[in-house]
Amino acid sequence: MQSQVKTYQDDPVIQKKRWIILIVLNLFVFMSTLDGSIVNIALPSISKDLNLPIAQSEWIVSGYILTICSIILFFGRLGDIVGKINMFKLGCIIFIFGSLLCGFSNSLTFLLTSRIIQAIGASMTMANNQGIITEIFPAKHRGKALGLLGTFVSLGSITGPSLGGFMVSSLGWQSIFWVNVPIGLMAIILGWMILPKDMIKLRSKLDITGSVLFALSIISLFTGLLLGQQVGYTDLRILAAFFAGVVLLVFFIYVEIHKEEPMITLSIFKNPLFSLSIFCGFLVFVSNFCFNIVSPFYTQDILLLSPSHAGLVLMLFPVTMVIVAPLSGALSDKIGSELLTFAGLIMMVVAQFGLAGLHQDSDIWLVCVWVALLGISCGLFQSPNNSLVMSTVRRTQLGIAGSINALVRNLGMVVGISSATSILFSVMSREAGYRVTALIPHRPDIFLDGMHIVFLSSASVCLLGALLTGWRLYHSKRSRRKQPNIHQNIK
Repeated sequence: MQSQVKTYQDDPVIQKKRWIILIVLNLFVFMSTLDGSIVNIALPSISKDLNLPIAQSEWIVSGYILTICSIILFFGRLGDIVGKINMFKLGCIIFIFGSLLCGFSNSLTFLLTSRIIQAIGASMTMANNQGIITEIFPAKHRGKALGLLGTFVSLGSITGPSLGGFMVSSLGWQSIFWVNVPIGLMAIILGWMILPKDMIKLRSKLDITGSVLFALSIISLFTGLLLGQQVGYTDLRILAAFFAGVVLLVFFIYVEIHKEEPMITLSIFKNPLFSLSIFCGFLVFVSNFCFNIVSPFYTQDILLLSPSHAGLVLMLFPVTMVIVAPLSGALSDKIGSELLTFAGLIMMVVAQFGLAGLHQDSDIWLVCVWVALLGISCGLFQSPNNSLVMSTVRRTQLGIAGSINALVRNLGMVVGISSATSILFSVMSREAGYRVTALIPHRPDIFLDGMHIVFLSSASVCLLGALLTGWRLYHSKRSRRKQPNIHQNIK
């Protein structure tokens, strides 16, 4: 008989350091997700400095997230083969190098290339951090660790506009990239000292065919979505991109079903609670990034706030969320997650409708109320929903579930950005009488018309999630009420 393979959970030295390991992982999680959103508030400054229209500058944000979406499943699978910790360490180095290059960029081409390098490193860390936590933390602490990771993911995603406002105003837009370098180097040094060597490496083939098909389908679909807002969605090239993306995605699914060692096990989606929780998480990130892409322009160009003051207003989102999220996570252990996710989604709908009612002369305090309520509702939703996602699958599927969760989160960001700008420019073009891809000087009313439709659409997205969650909650309670009757009949 072969001796039992020792795991991280059997090693007392690693167990003593597990919370420090979690800090290192969360630090890079925070930075990589932060860089998906922090550029939003810097877009006006970058656009002016590099002489770019909004439609082109949007690629600085979208290109980063699109790259992550295209390759995150590939690096998750590669981490299983060569070692998750090895992949995480390499990703950290690439991410910091990309951040350094971004700060030195003096053209859109250079900046986009640097952002892609950044995204490659970020995807390496995102694809493997939940797997590392699953391997290191025992079951009794794993939920708490994964919950903290989810909190840092959400915090990084929505802190960007507020933190970026202060940095852009005081240090220039380059600082939002350079700040990653010293922090990242400290985290790497600490990680090299405390992160253990990989124990588990699969003797498996890499699904190159599936990886390429998935990446091409994502690139085709979202390139069509993003370029369509500039040239129109009836353009034959855009329609061809959509068609190619759908065909490639269908072919990818067919290949994965028939592969002995697929990149992603599609049977995980047969779990309805997992699929619904993933879908609701996707809808929330779509909604959040509709807010993230529009709110910097509203606060700076319509309310005429400085980047630092705009950042102070938008800071209410992450501040309220970071207060509510741990409380919501602790409460979910006592009363369950489903009711809290439903309550959070209902509050989001109210907040989005409130944002849709803002105008040029709105009081700052009212703007702060709706931004804070959005942060509270997001904090109320995220921790319980992450718990639902990770608790509805078998232990052997935790790594897969984490990778899918990260992918869907980033897809939500891309869809949110592209949907918000598409709706915004479409409404503005209709009102102006010609095609619009940037703010029109001295016409705040046209921007506000577009912004109102964006927030109403975002509210509808949250309402869909609330209805689905309410339906799930109703059937869950109905099933529990039937249980005593069943036992009585057996008696």
